[in-house]
Amino acid sequence: MSNYKVIEVDPDGSLQSAERELAEPAAGQVRIRVEACGICHSDSFTVQPHDPAQTSAIPGHEIVGVIDALGPDVEGWSTGQRVGVGFLGGHCGVCQSCRMGNFVACTNQPQTGMDIDGGYAEVVYARATGLVAIPDELTSAEAAPLLCAGFTTFNALLKAHAKADDLVAIQGIGGLGHLGIQYAAKMGLRVVAVARGTTKEKLARELGAQHYIDSTETDPGEELGKLGGAQVVIATAAAGDISPLLNGLASGGRLVVVGASDEPVKVTPMQLVFGDVRIMGSLTGSAIQNENNLRFATDQGIRAMIETRPMSEAAEAYQRMAGGDARFRMVLTM
Repeated sequence: MSNYKVIEVDPDGSLQSAERELAEPAAGQVRIRVEACGICHSDSFTVQPHDPAQTSAIPGHEIVGVIDALGPDVEGWSTGQRVGVGFLGGHCGVCQSCRMGNFVACTNQPQTGMDIDGGYAEVVYARATGLVAIPDELTSAEAAPLLCAGFTTFNALLKAHAKADDLVAIQGIGGLGHLGIQYAAKMGLRVVAVARGTTKEKLARELGAQHYIDSTETDPGEELGKLGGAQVVIATAAAGDISPLLNGLASGGRLVVVGASDEPVKVTPMQLVFGDVRIMGSLTGSAIQNENNLRFATDQGIRAMIETRPMSEAAEAYQRMAGGDARFRMVLTM
């Protein structure tokens, strides 16, 4: 075909079907026929009203598909191979961060679905350095949300140096949190789920949580303290003040923030000094780390709870995610 279908963001912020002309991939890139693309809350940074004179990127950064063309200078990948593309669209290999091996901090790395066109499309173009091999055991729809939502919580636990039998709290039982509980439990951690209300308690325990804290009825920091203090708290919910969770950390504990929010985290010097607590963020990771994530999820039976919709229903599927009606990840299939 000479053209392919995409879902564009109109200047008023609505999602509309359109067509693009098929082209050959540039040097260092591959062309992918998309099979599935997850809808993530951070897609909202792209699905926004904008100046008609400006072109908005096609959203979507949880992409799985099959390579159908290789650009010049691409090695290690082949046509017909199933691959994924996550939020970080591939490091440049030449900036100072890349030369130091810190590919996540590459200063010339596109953010998929924000800086460059993403996966709400039949075809996507991607840097070869950002490609993730997909295990045969995962369907494309199963793999898509693991590339971002799953990877975010998996790598956050690793960065926090969580080790077997540590008490670890997962705050927020949504698209990220329901996966975070599974990863933490499969890592041999003692898992505490923290959420508003009790409606998600049964599910949290089924996913592997041993304790549940209703943050609307009790102070989550105090409750974590009663359990001996958490070595790690993964904050996945973007809304609300997560500062009280700092009081629930054990000495040397880490609060790892993965839910993007403008809400400030309030901490006193006394907490930092006498509690020896740490606050850090975590932004997914490199492509090879994502392959480790997919292999761990495959081996341990970790799966996202998904609802699938055809690309023609992208606008409705996006609104279902944005309105909190999905449980827990929406995935577009092509």
